[in-house]
Amino acid sequence: MDRKSRTAEDGWWGPGVAPHAEEDVSLRPFEVRTSEEELEDLYSRMDRTRPVPSVEDSRFHYGFNSQHLQEVVSYWRRDFDWRRQVHGLNRYPHFRTRIEGIDVHYVHVKPRRVAEGAPALPIILVHGWPGSFYEFYRLIPLLTEPENPEEPVFEVVCPSIPGYGFSEAPHKRGFDSVCAANIFQKLMKRLGFQKFFAHGGDWGWQITTNMAQLDPGSVRGLHLSFAPPSKPGLLVALSLMFGRLFPTLFGFTEADRRLLYPCTEKLLLESMKESGYLHIQATKPDTAGRALNDSPVGLAAYILEKFSTWTNQNFRDLEDGGLTRKFSLDDLLTNVMIYWTSGCITSSMRFYKENFGKGLDQPHSRIPVNVPTGFACFPNDVMHSPKLWVKQKYRNLIRYTPMPRGGHFAAMEEPQLMAEDIQEFTKTVEKMIKL
Repeated sequence: MDRKSRTAEDGWWGPGVAPHAEEDVSLRPFEVRTSEEELEDLYSRMDRTRPVPSVEDSRFHYGFNSQHLQEVVSYWRRDFDWRRQVHGLNRYPHFRTRIEGIDVHYVHVKPRRVAEGAPALPIILVHGWPGSFYEFYRLIPLLTEPENPEEPVFEVVCPSIPGYGFSEAPHKRGFDSVCAANIFQKLMKRLGFQKFFAHGGDWGWQITTNMAQLDPGSVRGLHLSFAPPSKPGLLVALSLMFGRLFPTLFGFTEADRRLLYPCTEKLLLESMKESGYLHIQATKPDTAGRALNDSPVGLAAYILEKFSTWTNQNFRDLEDGGLTRKFSLDDLLTNVMIYWTSGCITSSMRFYKENFGKGLDQPHSRIPVNVPTGFACFPNDVMHSPKLWVKQKYRNLIRYTPMPRGGHFAAMEEPQLMAEDIQEFTKTVEKMIKL
C-alpha cells in the first residue's frame, strides 16, 4: 500500500518515514526460540537479586510477599524448564506479518476435522495486560476440537498486541486501542476472513469493541469477559445511588447487589488498592519499565501480583497469594518469560499511556456497538458490570451469563466455562442469521 492510497484509519508505526514501496504482506512462519546465552544471562541476574524482607504478617497486602517471591524464584531457577515450555508454545503454528510498518505476531490454529456442510467459524482472541497470547492455550483446543460433535468448530487466530510478546513495538507515539483494532481488522482480512467472531478481555475488550465499531459488517459477533462503562452516564450513576434500595428498578440481581455494595468499599477503596500500576503506566511507563526490563525477579513480582489479586481479591490475605490455587507455576512463569525474552514490558506498559493520555472522552467511547454481543460475567473480576451497564454500550446484547466462578484472567483460569459460553453465544448468533 503506498502512502497516497492510505485511508484516514491507516497509520505508519515503523521507524522513520513510511516508504513509497508497497508493504510486504507475506505471512511468515515464526518459531519461539531460546538460547544458552539467553538462559545464562537470566540465571546470572536471578542469582544477583537482593531480597527485601516483608513486613511481618503482611501477606499480599503490600504487594508480592517477599518471602514467597524467593520461593517462586527458587523454583524458577532450579526446576522450571523453559526449553520444555518453548516446545509447548510451538505446538501451535505461529506467524508474523508486517502491517503498517511493524511485524505482528499471531497464533493460527485450524481444526483437524470439520463436519461436511458446517465450515469452521473464524474467531480472533485478544489478550490484555499483563497477559499474552498464552492465556488462551487451554481454551484453543476446546474451540478447535470440541468433544461434542454438536458444538460449533472454530478456526482460531490469537495475535499479540503490538508492543506485547513477539509483536513489534510501535516506533511512534499515539498507538492506542483503535490503532490496534485497525491492525487486527487488516490481519483477519489478510488471512481471508471477511466476517468473523471476536473475543476479548482486559485490553482485548477495548480492542475488539473498537473492531466492531470500525467495521461492524466484518464482526459477526462480539464476545467479552470484561466490559467496564467506557463513558458512565446518568443511568449508571442513578443505578449506583439507588440500586441497593430499588434493585428491580434497575434490573439488579442479588449477585449484582453483593458485588457492587457497599459502594464506598467496592468502587472507591478497592480501586485505590488495585490501580497504582495504572497511574504509573498511564503517565511515566518508561521509568518503571526500564527497571523491570533489567530485573527478572522484579518483572515476575510485578506481573504475578496481578495474577493473585485480579484472580481473587481475597488472595491478598494468603501468604502465597493463592497463585497456585488457580494456575500452575509453570504456566505463570511461561507468561513472565514471554515478557522477559521479548523484552516487551516497557512497550506493553506504554499502551496505557497512549490510551489514557488522550483523555477519557474519546469519540469511540460515545459510539454504541450494534453487532450481536455476548458477555460472560465472572464474579471475581476487578470490576463488576451489571447487565444494565453493559447494555448502555452494547445495544444488541443477546447473551449475558453470570458465571459461577472465575476472575480477570478467565480464559486461562476457567477455559471450560469460557469455551461453553462462546459456543452458546455463537450458536445463538448463527440461528439469528439463518432466520
